[in-house]
Amino acid sequence: MHQKNKYPTVLLSFIFVMFSSFLSAQKQFKALLVTETSGWYHESIEVGVTAINELALTHNFEVNRQQKSIKLSKFGLKNYDAIIFLSTTGDIFDASEKVIIQEFIESGKGFVGIHAAADTEYKWEWYTKLVGRMFLRHPRQQTAKLKILNHDFPGLESFPDTILWTDEWYEFGAETVSGLHYLLAVDGNTYERSTAVKGKIEKEISDALAVKGTKNLYPISWYHEFDGGRSFYTALGHIDNIYKNHWFLEHLYGGIYYAATGKGL
Repeated sequence: MHQKNKYPTVLLSFIFVMFSSFLSAQKQFKALLVTETSGWYHESIEVGVTAINELALTHNFEVNRQQKSIKLSKFGLKNYDAIIFLSTTGDIFDASEKVIIQEFIESGKGFVGIHAAADTEYKWEWYTKLVGRMFLRHPRQQTAKLKILNHDFPGLESFPDTILWTDEWYEFGAETVSGLHYLLAVDGNTYERSTAVKGKIEKEISDALAVKGTKNLYPISWYHEFDGGRSFYTALGHIDNIYKNHWFLEHLYGGIYYAATGKGL
């Protein structure tokens, strides 16, 4: 009795593995998604992870989530083009990880900060400059008007000039670094701001924190080149269903695409 030749099966398996590796290698870029928190935990993180994974499928890029128990390493980061901080909070990195992240950006790679990424690592001066502005406070979640300041940035091409939006409106401190390019601002006349900026000091706070050259427009998203790399930040993304909003997803992918590739401008 003749035994069936097993080699065709082995060969087919080998071809499948090689083809899968080839397809993976053809991804546009590769991003690391960090969701670690040591402060407030946003429930929207999990729907945000799902949305970013779906963006990766739609736009042919690879994304991997960083687990809390695994430290960042230089070897682990070397094959990534961008690192995405999704509503991270508090102090989450040790001294060696901070060096690795800084070297990653210095090598020409990108950073994406979403919502509470601006509520992270306040004592790490380099990081505050990477983000651009840091979170101070926010009022209750409410509807306001968003003003699009730059339709030429990736993902904002089809936005209307203004759009009605409901979110948790972050208020930020002054710029931690020069050269921020603002993309979105919220109209301060269309929502109830924090009680901390009411009364006698309201004008002083407004003058210091508003987008330069504007009245009552407070920054919500921006980008800049920093320390050899690229940085994009958006404060939108507190409410779960925002991660199902096609406007937000276009805005978010545009930022990821810019940070990872430097293209689109």
